[in-house]
Amino acid sequence: QITSPPGCGKTQFCIMMSVLATLPVSMGGLDGAVIYIDTESAFSAERLIEIAANRFPTYFDSDEKLLCMTRSIHLYRELTCGTVLKRIMSLEEEIISKKVKLIIIDSVASVVRKEFDTKLQGNLAERSNFLTRGASVLKYLAEEFSIPVILTNQITTSLSSGPGIQADLVSPADDLSLSEGSSGSGKRDSGCVTAALGNTWSHSVNTRLILQYHDLPSRQLLVAKSPVAPFSAFFYTIEKSGLVFQ
Repeated sequence: QITSPPGCGKTQFCIMMSVLATLPVSMGGLDGAVIYIDTESAFSAERLIEIAANRFPTYFDSDEKLLCMTRSIHLYRELTCGTVLKRIMSLEEEIISKKVKLIIIDSVASVVRKEFDTKLQGNLAERSNFLTRGASVLKYLAEEFSIPVILTNQITTSLSSGPGIQADLVSPADDLSLSEGSSGSGKRDSGCVTAALGNTWSHSVNTRLILQYHDLPSRQLLVAKSPVAPFSAFFYTIEKSGLVFQ
C-alpha cells in the first residue's frame, strides 16, 4: 500500500513500477506484463513514455522498444466499486495468458469514498464487505502466482476528540506525521493524519509505504510496515525519470 497526501507522487510511483516490471530480469525487472487498474483517470501514457525514456535511455533507444513496453501494460479504467471488484475477480485467466507479473490499483480509496457515506446506516457494513472481498481476491492472486500487488490509498484526518468520528474510517497504525499537521509553534494539531479505509483494510496490507512532504523539492518515503525490512526513511525528488532517491 502506498499512502500520501496529494502531490507526493503516488501515481508517478505506480507508473514507474510499471516500467520496471516490463524490464528483463537482468536489469532488475520482472520481464512480464502489468495490469493497471485506474480509478481516477490519473494514468498518463505520455508520462509513462517520459519515465521510460529518461530512466533507461540506453535500453529504450528506439520507438519500437517503447511501443513494446506500452503493449505490456494493460490499462483498465474502473470508476465504481462494482466494476473494480468484477475486474479483479476476472484477472486469473488474464494473468496466465498475458504473463502478468504486477498488478496495480490506483486508487482503492477513490471509489470507496465516492460510493460509501459511512454516516448512513448500513453503508459501513457494505464498504467493509467490498474491501474484505477485494483484499481476499488480491491476496489469492499474489500468493497463487507469486506476483506483487500495489495499491494506492488516500489520507484522512482523525480528530483527537469529538464523538462524530467513525473508528473504521482511519487506521491508527498509519499515522503519517505530516509537517502540514503541525502548527507554527511546533505542536501537533488535534487532528491526526492517517491512511483512509480503516482497520479492516489496514490489517489486509502486508507492506506499507508512506510518501510525505519534506523540504521542497525533496519528499520522503517511509517504510512503515514490511515483513522483510525495518522501519526506514528515504528522501527523493520527482524528475523526468520518475522518483529519484537521494
